[in-house]
Amino acid sequence: VMAVWVFICALKVLDTLPRDRHRELTEGLDLQDEEIRKWDHISRRMRLVFHDDGIISQFEGYDQLEEFDWQSYQEKYGRVMRLDRILEAENDTPNRYKCSKQGDVLMLFYLFSADELGEIFERLGYPFEYETIPKNIEYYIQRTSHGSTLSQVVHSWVLTRSDRAESWELYTMALRSDIDDIQGGTTPEGIHLGAMAGTVDLIQRAYTGIETRGEVLRLNPCLPKEIRSLCLRLRYRGHSVDLSITRKKMTLQCHECRVEPIKVAYCEDERRLCGGETIEFDLK
Repeated sequence: VMAVWVFICALKVLDTLPRDRHRELTEGLDLQDEEIRKWDHISRRMRLVFHDDGIISQFEGYDQLEEFDWQSYQEKYGRVMRLDRILEAENDTPNRYKCSKQGDVLMLFYLFSADELGEIFERLGYPFEYETIPKNIEYYIQRTSHGSTLSQVVHSWVLTRSDRAESWELYTMALRSDIDDIQGGTTPEGIHLGAMAGTVDLIQRAYTGIETRGEVLRLNPCLPKEIRSLCLRLRYRGHSVDLSITRKKMTLQCHECRVEPIKVAYCEDERRLCGGETIEFDLK
């Protein structure tokens, strides 16, 4: 899927560039029309693997692996985040089982919106329905040990709308991962900067529901009950925008500037925002 996305982005860039810059780039990289046509062809012919029940397979043959006895191991060892080390100590390997250290397939729902993912699947000739998302989340979250601090970030993100309580629990785990040394001894070796940045990103993008599509800044807030309000500043297309979200309202205050107005949307309500203006949305 990610390979297809790279090809799609490359093709879009070439289509978007002015003619002179397009020629300069293709000549500099020695890109021939035939190669560019191959990119388009490959981006429509990559093969995805699914289980019989429609689950996106982590890799071909994943559905043939053994189920792992999570309950027994959790009763015996407590935390099984580093399942790889536990199994190696028993002369076993996680490669035999349907288990993951961190999000793999679920990264798709972390990186792409449902619409974006649907477009990629349709380009490849595969059907994509919204029900695909919660179905895959439920399947893989039961088979993940969270052996990486980044795992809590990814799973918190994908659960933002379907299970806010679990999303918040995973978020706080990621937030406290180094303070509590949840991996048992890694904190003295250094902090997990990726997880720290991920927790900030969750607040800024996941809980605000920010997307930029079709030249529109789209927001669809979904605050957990533990967060009563959220305020932050955005930089978008030369504008500096103060965003404030409560349970019932979302306010965007645009600082004075001399650049073109931007388009802002909440659900189907799309508006124009100019420098020095403030707009307010009633949240559903």
